[in-house]
Amino acid sequence: MGRCIGIMNYKGGTGKTTTVVNLGAGLAMRGARVLCVDLDVQGSLAMCLGVSYTYSLAHLLLGQADAPACIVRARDNLDLIASDHNVLQAEGEMWRMNDSWAARQLLASKMHGLEDRYDYVILDFSPSASILGESGLRYIRELIVPVSMSYMALAVTRQVVETLKNIAQIPGHYVRLYLIVPTLYSSRVRQDREVLGILQRYFAGRVTEPIRANVKLGEAPSHRMTIYEYSPRSKAASDYNRLVERVLRDG
Repeated sequence: MGRCIGIMNYKGGTGKTTTVVNLGAGLAMRGARVLCVDLDVQGSLAMCLGVSYTYSLAHLLLGQADAPACIVRARDNLDLIASDHNVLQAEGEMWRMNDSWAARQLLASKMHGLEDRYDYVILDFSPSASILGESGLRYIRELIVPVSMSYMALAVTRQVVETLKNIAQIPGHYVRLYLIVPTLYSSRVRQDREVLGILQRYFAGRVTEPIRANVKLGEAPSHRMTIYEYSPRSKAASDYNRLVERVLRDG
């Protein structure tokens, strides 16, 4: 059975989608079978990877297509279920479901069995709380939280921890806070060093080596490339390779 991992932070601009793309691609390059699932209405994963699709996550949630029909190949060993603005319609239908428990289990029920086909299923959560996000939390087993180097990002990270505590009260389901990934880090900036130190004290053992701020990470999506394709010798590629090795080692 594959590992089901979510990448989430309730603050935008933390490198969440960048982490999904480059963690997923890095695992796939090492031979793992990876499925990335976009829960965000912005649909950034398909754009970053340069993928075209016919059926999206919305079609899956609305019962208009099954999971295999929604899966598209992004790279060797790397598949994708894309998202777009139609997810808003699906979320509306989820809110209108009479059975709130079934609504919050909808994503897990629609994706049931995919974790047996893949070594890793990685969910890219929206930066805002939603019923779809809650449904995603009921599917994953591990959570990775990218945290940019700001005090606001620290406050939002505490909200994520509180959300996990609430999920832990659901009978038969537990999501562990797996990793904290410091992003957009510069050792020359005092605030970055301070925020990293706070993370390391508060989340001892869960904090990875930082993903350093690098212009190549911002450029790669505009070329529809992963960092390994766009700038394989960059510091950013080296940093994400370290994260990939950590996830493989922990598996």
